[in-house]
Amino acid sequence: MARAENGSRQPSAWRRTGIGGCELCLRVGSALVLVPLAVGSAYLGGPFFLAVWALAAAIVLWEWTAIVGEPGRAPVLAAGAAAFSGAAVLFGLSSPGAALAVLALGAIAGAGLAGNGRRAWILAGGIYAGAMLAAPAMLRGDAELGLLAVLLLFAVVWTTDIMAYFVGHALAGPKLWPAVSPKKTWSGAVGGAAAATVVGSGLSGLAGLDHLAALAFVCAALSLAAQAGDLLESALKRRFGAKNASGLIPGHGGLMDRLDGFVAAALVATLLGLVRGGFDAPARGLLIW
Repeated sequence: MARAENGSRQPSAWRRTGIGGCELCLRVGSALVLVPLAVGSAYLGGPFFLAVWALAAAIVLWEWTAIVGEPGRAPVLAAGAAAFSGAAVLFGLSSPGAALAVLALGAIAGAGLAGNGRRAWILAGGIYAGAMLAAPAMLRGDAELGLLAVLLLFAVVWTTDIMAYFVGHALAGPKLWPAVSPKKTWSGAVGGAAAATVVGSGLSGLAGLDHLAALAFVCAALSLAAQAGDLLESALKRRFGAKNASGLIPGHGGLMDRLDGFVAAALVATLLGLVRGGFDAPARGLLIW
């Protein structure tokens, strides 16, 4: 869940905070909590994993409604929470089709409860938050390869974020999309994708998977999806004049700020897995070529 900005960073990243630390120290400290939670929940699987991601989906919907300025948030959030809870139970009962239907109904209900000028945005937020739960739940639900698929996803997304930051900081160069995210650079994007491909391929090899060339392409695609998800969230915040999704995580902003790349990569990974492996084995569809 830890992530770094893709692009150059000014020394102000080290500025002192009111509690006597530095911003970078806060980011590292938060990561030391979030990363073990993500990996530990993936390892345990089952109800704990589903509860973690249902809670993450609810928080992301809460942040999304704040960003877009929905005035009547309580009914929207209640509909979302009910949908995420019900879907988590259904994923746990190995009924992914029913779980997806509940998430869809929750998104529609939330949009119906929103103000007239915000219904399309709230529908989009419900779908986005629903994907936050559905994608990792379906991948991890594959009894044979679910854990490996989720760990590979973490490795690709985190490597992309970290190396995009360091490479972009070191090489700088042309901006990737300055109108949306002025700090991100092409050098950081390429460096992040290259590093994620190497790390993901290496993890696949250590896990004993075959056809590493195909998996390298998969890792590269997931890295690009993660960066696209990052840009999508940046565009949303810029559209509504928000700096961060919230102030929930010290040094990081909101949960949505940390998971924007993950949700996009997880969605691409799950769709690919479903196309090749179906509802019964999406992780196998993703990993076995």
